[in-house]
Amino acid sequence: MKTILDEIAEKTRERIVKKKKEVSVEQLKERIYRQPCKKEPFLFQKVLGQKELSFICEVKKASPSKGVIAEHFPYLKIAEEYEKAGASAISCLTEPFYFQGQDSYLEEIAAKVRIPVLRKDFTVDPYMIYEARAMNADAVLLICALLQEEELQEYLELTEQLGMSALVESHSEQEIEMAIRCGADIIGVK
Repeated sequence: MKTILDEIAEKTRERIVKKKKEVSVEQLKERIYRQPCKKEPFLFQKVLGQKELSFICEVKKASPSKGVIAEHFPYLKIAEEYEKAGASAISCLTEPFYFQGQDSYLEEIAAKVRIPVLRKDFTVDPYMIYEARAMNADAVLLICALLQEEELQEYLELTEQLGMSALVESHSEQEIEMAIRCGADIIGVK
């Protein structure tokens, strides 16, 4: 039986095929290496590793379970308020079909705040990691349920090469073990 996660992943794969036709991986790499790095590498991991309690605050317009959360969506104002309130990091949804996210939300937020920004999307292709880095994301979400172990390993290595962190989402003991075997530094248990 197909789950909502399966549906979203399938739609994401279709979206990435189209995006690759518009902007190649080589073009993303060129953009990454031309842009100045505004924040220090692995900042997301560093702020979560501090002794104080850390909060990752989410900027999200909609969800499959709740529908539209905010018709008027002042995402920049929300992100700035999170930062002022002491958030350690911001999670920004970029998935457009089920969460009504946009890449531009992440790009604008990352340019505005000093705290790290996580691209929360359904990463099913290394292209999406390059894309996140090109948008100045400090971290990406990797969901174990969507990836084979070899893919998770490859994606973790790529994030490290790009100076990014990865939040590895796990839903079971087996997925937690897989994340550990692959060397995940940040594991989120859902």
